[in-house]
Amino acid sequence: MPRERPRHTPDAVVATCAAGATTAARVRRRVTVLAVAVAALVLAGCSSVPVSRPPVQPPVDPAALAGVTLVVGDQKGGSRSLLRAADLLDDLPYRIEWRTFTAGPPLIEAARAGAIDVGGTGNTPTIFAAAARARVQVVSANRGNVTSDAILVRRDSPIRTVADLCGARIAVGKGTSAHGQVLSTLRAAGMTLDDVDLTFLAPADAYGAFRQGDVDAWAVWDPYTSQAELDDGARIVADGTGNANGYGFQVASNATLADPARSAALADYLARVAAAQVYSDSHREQRARVWSEETTIPLPITRRAVARGPDLPVPLDDTVVASQQALADAFSEAGVIPGRADVGAFVDRRYEATTLAAARDGIPGTPTDRRTGAR
Repeated sequence: MPRERPRHTPDAVVATCAAGATTAARVRRRVTVLAVAVAALVLAGCSSVPVSRPPVQPPVDPAALAGVTLVVGDQKGGSRSLLRAADLLDDLPYRIEWRTFTAGPPLIEAARAGAIDVGGTGNTPTIFAAAARARVQVVSANRGNVTSDAILVRRDSPIRTVADLCGARIAVGKGTSAHGQVLSTLRAAGMTLDDVDLTFLAPADAYGAFRQGDVDAWAVWDPYTSQAELDDGARIVADGTGNANGYGFQVASNATLADPARSAALADYLARVAAAQVYSDSHREQRARVWSEETTIPLPITRRAVARGPDLPVPLDDTVVASQQALADAFSEAGVIPGRADVGAFVDRRYEATTLAAARDGIPGTPTDRRTGAR
C-alpha cells in the first residue's frame, strides 16, 4: 500500500516549512557532509593517480594509438549509443572498452581511481568531485534541455506545486544532477533541503519505490522521466526551467591526462562526442532508434526523451565555471558539502579547440562531416 502523505492546509504548509528542518533531514545532511569530508581525506592518500592537473602532453606518433585501450564510463543511453547513431565507432585508431554506471557519482569515483579514462556526467557530480578534491578534470562541456530534469509524482498524488513538497519524501541519487535540481527548485520557491525528506536511491531502486508509493516524489532525468510519464502516468511538479543550468561534462582521470598516448586518444574521443551531439540534433529519429536498441528501452520512450532536445557542445568558459560555482556555493550554504568547493581548479581546457572544431565541422569522412565539399 502506498504510504499516506500527511494532508496539510496551505497555512500549515507554510508554518511547517518555516519551522525548519526535520530531524531526519538534518541527520541525513550531516551524514552527507561527513561523507564528502571523509572522501576528501581518502582521495588525498593511497592512489597512484596524480594529485595535481598534469601538464599538456607532447604529441605522439599516430601509430601509437593502435596500442591504446580507452576505458570509457557511460550511463544508460549515453555516449555509446550517441556515437553509434552517428556512425562514429567504426575505424577508431584505438580501442574503447565501455563501463556502464547507474549515475555520475560512481562514474567519477572510477575516474578518480584511474579505473576509467573518461566519462560523461551531469552538473552536480563534478561539484562533489571538486569538494572531495578528486583526481579528475572537467575536459569538455555541453548544454541540454532542462525539462527532462524533473521532480515527478504519481498521477493520483495530492502534490500539485513545489510548496506541496513540504515534508514530502523525495527519492533522489545523492550527488547527481537531480540532487542539484531539487536544491535549485526548492531555493527558487523560498524553501530549503531541510523542508523535505530526501531518500538517497539509485535510479532503479528509486523507480521501484516511486511505483510502490514508498516515496512521495522522485527527482530524476531522462530516459527515466519519459519512462515514468509514459508507463506510469507520472506528473511533473517541477522541471529545471528557470533554475537549472543544464550543463553536462566529460570528466577525465588525471592518470589519463598524464599519459601521452591515452591523452591523444582522449582528444579524438572528445571530438567524436562533440560531433555526435551536433549530429543527433538533426537526426533525432536515428538517435532514438539506436538508443532504444542499445538499452532495450521502448522506442516511444527514447523518442520522447530525444524530442525534448539534445545536449550540444559549448565552450568550457568562464560562464560555465561561474554557473557551476554558484551551484557549488548553494550546496555549501545548504550544509551539504563542507567549506567552499573551487570548481575552476578542476577545469582543464586543453582539448577545447579540437572539441569545438569537431562540433563545427564534424569528423572527416563520416556522416557528421559538414566541411565544404564533404560528402
